[in-house]
Amino acid sequence: MAKYKVTFKKSVAKDLRVIAKSDIQKILSKINSLAENPRGKGCIKLSSKESYRVRQGLYRIIYEIKDDQLVVSVVKVAH
Repeated sequence: MAKYKVTFKKSVAKDLRVIAKSDIQKILSKINSLAENPRGKGCIKLSSKESYRVRQGLYRIIYEIKDDQLVVSVVKVAH
């Protein structure tokens, strides 16, 4: 399986500013694992959009997958 490139929407930096540093490390680790397998264990497709979500602790990571470009675009990180 090819490795995906992970990109971030500009607003994700603002989302991460309010999260504790210990949780940020876990969240970034989970995001890095999406490059290997974006539809891995715990991944749920959102019905209203072409988006997916995965949980890391109390937080949800919302992202979109562009298979033709091999890109995972992180849209939001929220409680």
